[in-house]
Amino acid sequence: MKVTKKQIDEFLQGKKLAIAGVSRSEKKFGHQVFKELRAKGYSAIPINPNTDTIDGEPCFKHVTDLPSGVDSLLILTPKDQTDEILREAIRKGIKNIWVQQMSDTKETLKIAEEYQKEIIFGKCIFMFSEPVGSIHKFHRTLVKFFGGLPK
Repeated sequence: MKVTKKQIDEFLQGKKLAIAGVSRSEKKFGHQVFKELRAKGYSAIPINPNTDTIDGEPCFKHVTDLPSGVDSLLILTPKDQTDEILREAIRKGIKNIWVQQMSDTKETLKIAEEYQKEIIFGKCIFMFSEPVGSIHKFHRTLVKFFGGLPK
């Protein structure tokens, strides 16, 4: 399964997306992604089973609790939670799923293939959400130079 630019564009096109793995701690990656995407104009819906709100936003416990109309899900969870969240998202009918680089497991792609679902995997959301920060812009330039960006 290869990630395409079309998949990434479709994921980022919708401004309403859920994020599984948003931490309450501002120092954690999940919280940073949540905050950054909100700053870029996305309606980011946090998912964390351990809290009711994050930064004043209602937080959902599970993917299955999400309201209708959420077509995109970014999974930023620890590896031991990723595959169950992926299964929940597929069963719920979420159209666009991005499993953040380093959150995927050996089984993640097998699950997607089992359900005949294309997912984005092995990519960092910060390299593609515009405008790209300076570190990620540099990283993206290197990856592009070596032909590693999705086409």
